[in-house]
Amino acid sequence: MFDFFRRYNKIVLIFLFLLIIPSFVLFGVERYQGSGGEEKVARVDGQNITRPEWDAQHRLETDRIRQQSPNVDPTLLESDVMRYATLERMVRDRVLAAAAAKSNVTISEERLSRIFAQDAGLAAFRTPDGKFDRESFQRVTGRTPEQYEASMRAELATQQMLLGITSTAFTPPALAAATINAFYDRREIQVARFNPESFASKVTVSDADVETYYKDHAAQFQAPEQASIEYLVLDLEAAKKNISVNEADLKTYYEQNTARFGTKEERRASHILITAPASASAADRAKAKAKAEQLLAEVKKAPATFADVARKNSQDPGSAEKGGDLDFVTRGAMVKPFEDAMFALKKGDISDVIETEFGYHIIRLTDIKPAVVPPFEQVRATIENEVRAQQATQEFAKAAETFTDAVYQQPDSLRPAAEKLKLTIQTASNVVRTPAPGATGVLANRNFLSALFAADSLNRKQNTEAIDVGSNQLAAGRVTQYTPAHPVPLAEVKEKIRAQLVTERAAVMAKAEGEAKLAAWTAKADGATFGAPVTVSRREVQAQPIAVIDAALRADASKLPALMGVDLGTQGYAVVRVTKVVPRTPSAPEQAQQENAQVGQSVTAAEEVAYYNLLKERFKAEILVPKPAETLPVAR
Repeated sequence: MFDFFRRYNKIVLIFLFLLIIPSFVLFGVERYQGSGGEEKVARVDGQNITRPEWDAQHRLETDRIRQQSPNVDPTLLESDVMRYATLERMVRDRVLAAAAAKSNVTISEERLSRIFAQDAGLAAFRTPDGKFDRESFQRVTGRTPEQYEASMRAELATQQMLLGITSTAFTPPALAAATINAFYDRREIQVARFNPESFASKVTVSDADVETYYKDHAAQFQAPEQASIEYLVLDLEAAKKNISVNEADLKTYYEQNTARFGTKEERRASHILITAPASASAADRAKAKAKAEQLLAEVKKAPATFADVARKNSQDPGSAEKGGDLDFVTRGAMVKPFEDAMFALKKGDISDVIETEFGYHIIRLTDIKPAVVPPFEQVRATIENEVRAQQATQEFAKAAETFTDAVYQQPDSLRPAAEKLKLTIQTASNVVRTPAPGATGVLANRNFLSALFAADSLNRKQNTEAIDVGSNQLAAGRVTQYTPAHPVPLAEVKEKIRAQLVTERAAVMAKAEGEAKLAAWTAKADGATFGAPVTVSRREVQAQPIAVIDAALRADASKLPALMGVDLGTQGYAVVRVTKVVPRTPSAPEQAQQENAQVGQSVTAAEEVAYYNLLKERFKAEILVPKPAETLPVAR
């Protein structure tokens, strides 16, 4: 069928045109726009979140994490749990945004400007003349300044919504004490363990038992479907290979950026400062200037005394004791009037009195380190890489279109696309439908794997479409060999089943023995045999299972000693004897203060969650996809 469409695509397009246009006339464009073809995954205040929006947001978040932590396991980022967490954050953001809008929460221009001025990250996008480099910002962040400003406004507004709750949370001393005491609560206990290993020799498992278990639990012994594949990846690095850079462009770039490739001129100066802030009266400033002019005349007559005069008279506490020395600086380190005067001097010269916002300065230039610019040949490789990187985004867009068309137009092979774009066809075997532990790159991407295991890809062995697998990264693949899921032969799992049955039956025997001992020791404590007494708490488990600790701390402290049984599942059974309550050691004052603060933070977090849950109900927020099991893949 797809071959027919490719061969007669013009006829098909005309047919579709004739079919679709009348339906627009009869039913209107709105029916098509509102038909909801995209899957809805959540809803907030009547507005839907679609799966493409979810996928895009998760991709942004994972890209940011990869940039910050390049060694993170990709399977963790693409797990169902992490994807669901992204959706929960999207819902939370929209709930708070809706609440902020309904409450008319706005962020003033003054506050926003102050935040932007203090943002060190934004300073990197300012040119030497103070202008904001829009193109550089958009290339690096993927957003326009207007989009960034809008996101900051939204973020600040949602923070403001929560501030009324978090800033007023209060933890009474009694609540803090009860919480901390529960954490530090201690008991002296004795434990008698009944381990399955002690009963394993008494367990008999026949071949018939193994075969019966195998048949009854067939789903446990299924080998997953697997595929051998070949695939292509197009990214910025691949796009760079197709960029041709001529020598003239490289030299022009070098001439325009010489300051970046070398070291700037540095100057060392000493100064004498007579302070006169802008808020000082005219009389005070005139007095300060007269003092500076008097000192200038003094050092002009005897330049060698400059350091001594600075020590005695300069009002700059940071440099006066060093004879006014300011060490080496480059342009941009000092206020402009001071800098202009300093860079106009020759070595050994003394300036006139220079007025700045701090007062009146006398400057003496003591040394100069000239700017050093490496020759073009020395930095040519760096320049070429930078020029290629600048052009790579545009080249990638062109290559992406070629890539998408090539893998679709010739669906039976990836070779034409590889040859057109000079890409390497990669292969992989034993690929499964979900990312395998330790998988990296495209093999850790769920969208790519889903496309590979789609019915058309499996049945016809045709190329997948071009899949967006990351920031500026496309991939396409095809299945070369497919093995469906199938039962693992009994012979391969026989001993594993036998060991499992022995463990399960031994645990049952251990529990029965433990329960019998508990009943006997409860009736008559004389014959009880326990281990040595140990003091346990939630902080000090003393190698005891958590279930034992929980049981010991639940015992009624007014009725000690007490006996209780604890079922440990496949680890057997334990009889616990709680003998006494052990008073906690009071914390040192500093630690007690930290503990109270931690309780306060927990109470604040709980109140914030309660408030958010109230807003979720108010704005009818709901997630429409099932929540995955609370497990993450284990990295190997």
